[in-house]
Amino acid sequence: MTDFSKRAKDKLSKLSGTQIEGIINELSDKNEILSSIFQSLNTGLICVDRDWRLLCINTAAEILLPFTVKPEINDTKSVWNYINNDEIKEFLHTCHYENKINLSEQFSILTSGGDVRFVEISVSPLMKLNENIGSIVRIYDITQDKNREILMHRMEALAGLTNIAASVAHDIKNPLGAISIHIQLIQKAINKKRSSDGMLPAPKFLENYLDIVNEEIDRLNKIVVDFLMAVRPVSAKFELANPDKLLSEYIDFFKPEFENKKIHVDCQFAENTPHIMLDPKLFKDIFVNLAQNSLQALENEVRPEKIFSVRSIVRDDKYIICISDNGCGMSDETASRVFEPYYTTKANGTGLGMSMVYKIVKEFNGDINVESEQGKGTVFTIQFPVPQAGQKLICGE
Repeated sequence: MTDFSKRAKDKLSKLSGTQIEGIINELSDKNEILSSIFQSLNTGLICVDRDWRLLCINTAAEILLPFTVKPEINDTKSVWNYINNDEIKEFLHTCHYENKINLSEQFSILTSGGDVRFVEISVSPLMKLNENIGSIVRIYDITQDKNREILMHRMEALAGLTNIAASVAHDIKNPLGAISIHIQLIQKAINKKRSSDGMLPAPKFLENYLDIVNEEIDRLNKIVVDFLMAVRPVSAKFELANPDKLLSEYIDFFKPEFENKKIHVDCQFAENTPHIMLDPKLFKDIFVNLAQNSLQALENEVRPEKIFSVRSIVRDDKYIICISDNGCGMSDETASRVFEPYYTTKANGTGLGMSMVYKIVKEFNGDINVESEQGKGTVFTIQFPVPQAGQKLICGE
């Protein structure tokens, strides 16, 4: 309450009807100004009481949050009942029932047009005369910042990959062009001689060798094309997602196949798993490749217990996944080259699966390494950065 309002309240009994009307009009004008400011803010604001019933909401909040229907002021329902996003709903629900304050988390929202919007939602106490009467929910649109981060990372990755690809393509395609030209000249000379004096070897003598050369040219061309495909930037559609929830779904899908081969699947996930920036489809590709490698390393092993393990932890602002098995393991040379394009120890392998895993992890701004010992097993460790909010996060009870 302003000093003017306090003074007016103290003298209310002594004021005339005209003076009271003037005070009411002035307060009404100020209220309209404050309401206009509140509605004009780019930051979404929602005020709720202690039971999380809506007290006020501005236009930005209605635009930024996915509401099923427009929330009603002073409705008996808690505000999360209006939100059409399970993760945001759970976050607000947790803030209320676990009495957490000054908490912030980032989320991704799929718009009606199919685009992804990133928002940061923070919750702080609503105070009146040193008494907590509810909560203030702030919603920030961080889409532009997130897209800028993604673009910068892709540009850095693309610059390195483009230079490598250009160098390899130049080194291989130049001699290929020269070979192709000379083969054409030889073929023309052979045809010309054969049509004149005919003093040439049997038709299939030279042609057989030339056919082999042509086949080699086609093979080298395929190598170039495959290499360019291997170094092509990954087209990721990023969103903020719970990686442990996704891993749990992937494991449930693969588990029957492992158990059918008498392989025990052991899972242990982090507590309070953060949302991280990733593409769920590409994240699945990482897991599928690593799981299939473990399956192949374990299925022919003879040991008392065959184990495939997936564990996750959060440490030092990093989300870390360890995918391991006690299978046949790899030699030091194989482990050191496992992420190289075309390197494979499998008879029918392409050598691109683990290269693709490496590319995806790097696209997610993460790191991956491998430790392996022949006869004992292999451990792949993947680290992803945990998105940091713009302000210090404090969890209070």
